[in-house]
Amino acid sequence: MELQYFGANCLRLTSKNVAIVVDDNLQKLGLKTITKPEDISLRTSADMPIHDSRFVADMPGEYEISGVAIHGLAARSHMDEEGKTSAVIYTVEADEVKVLILGHVFPKLSEEQVEQIGLIDIAVVPVGGNGYTLDGVGALGILKNIEPKVVIPVHYADKAIKYEVPQASLEEALKGLGMEPTETVAKYKFKAAEASDVTRLIVLERQ
Repeated sequence: MELQYFGANCLRLTSKNVAIVVDDNLQKLGLKTITKPEDISLRTSADMPIHDSRFVADMPGEYEISGVAIHGLAARSHMDEEGKTSAVIYTVEADEVKVLILGHVFPKLSEEQVEQIGLIDIAVVPVGGNGYTLDGVGALGILKNIEPKVVIPVHYADKAIKYEVPQASLEEALKGLGMEPTETVAKYKFKAAEASDVTRLIVLERQ
């Protein structure tokens, strides 16, 4: 499975059979939408736009389509009051790779959520903070429980993106995360042979 980043929380995950697009609200942020009718769409919150696509997942549940296993977990969003769960965390499994999509969640997961997430190859985590989403420190707290092999940061400051709330720069966020980038690439494809006990941080260039 290959990953590309398009800004904010939006990624395209391309498997052998289908592409999965996460949180395509790019038009609202001053960029162009990337979702195609043949794609699978994932929405981590109800305020994400709905696009014409092959299949839309926007609530907790288990889905399987075109060889892709998707598991949505109810979660407290970063802005929710205690006890409310308006966000959805996803795991996406295809081509023997399992990806965690966190979205704008509160920086603490329950033991049950961690257990349901299970073993992860790649964790995609927003890090821009400023009360809108996770910052580096909040992301680190979650990652310590998940222990992914690879971390991909998203939703940080970008001059081309008109965020509702100003976001921290990637450099500032990574200080809180306490990690240095292993590499910066336009596309990333996980290779099990490269995995080790040390979590690697991969920065994806915005397309």
